[in-house]
Amino acid sequence: MATGELGDLGGYYFRFLPQKTFQSLSSKEITSRLRQWSMLGRIKAQAFGFDQTFQAYRKDDFVMAFFKDPNVIPNLKLLSDSSGQWITLGTEVKKIEAINVPCTQLSMSFFHRLYDEDIVRDSGHIVKCLDSFCDPFLISDELRRVLLVEDSEKYEIFSQPDREEFLFCLFKHLCLGGALCQYEDVISPYLETTKLIYKDLLSVRKNPQTKKIQITSSVFKVSAYDSAGMCYPSSKNHEQTFSYFIVDPIRRHLHVLYHCYGVGDMS
Repeated sequence: MATGELGDLGGYYFRFLPQKTFQSLSSKEITSRLRQWSMLGRIKAQAFGFDQTFQAYRKDDFVMAFFKDPNVIPNLKLLSDSSGQWITLGTEVKKIEAINVPCTQLSMSFFHRLYDEDIVRDSGHIVKCLDSFCDPFLISDELRRVLLVEDSEKYEIFSQPDREEFLFCLFKHLCLGGALCQYEDVISPYLETTKLIYKDLLSVRKNPQTKKIQITSSVFKVSAYDSAGMCYPSSKNHEQTFSYFIVDPIRRHLHVLYHCYGVGDMS
């Protein structure tokens, strides 16, 4: 079967779980940061349950079944390109793309190299640099340079596999923010917020044999297409417009983390 085309949807049924709240996006401290980063009112997490065993190799069938499900269609939220209001999909999904996002990191020590390489000072202050543009982002510090500029001398401190990790993706999204992002001078708000959202979305368990903690969730970056083209997470492509599906195969829960680039709530 071709990727994501509608075939046997394998009998997945979904239910919306409105009672599931995500503290990492709703606490007072985090909402004030998201406001500063121009992401408030444009980022959302939602939870759904499903009824069959999740098999990673059938992820495309799983995601397609999700977009077709009558319990999903009236509940899955996205931002309207025209009005900027939260809406539901309102169009028939014909094709999906679900890209595996590796999710193996269990510690924020992953980011210690930012200190080792003088991108962040020991005090936590982010080292400034001369302003340049990496469209549409203004680069005025070494952190954004290492995140965005492939030919910068320190880009290599994060390998390609590092950059594909869900922890890195989340951190990068928060650092880059929305259209009127006011950047932080110190690193800690980015690291703390990344850690809280990461922990909130993922499931872990202790391996009975090794006694080590392991992540049990699978993560996919998801786009959906109708007959006119891409319809989710938006009809416009942007590095900061994304939807991640985080699947807990044990509890049979699916968390959707969504953001659409634009001007966030200021009030």
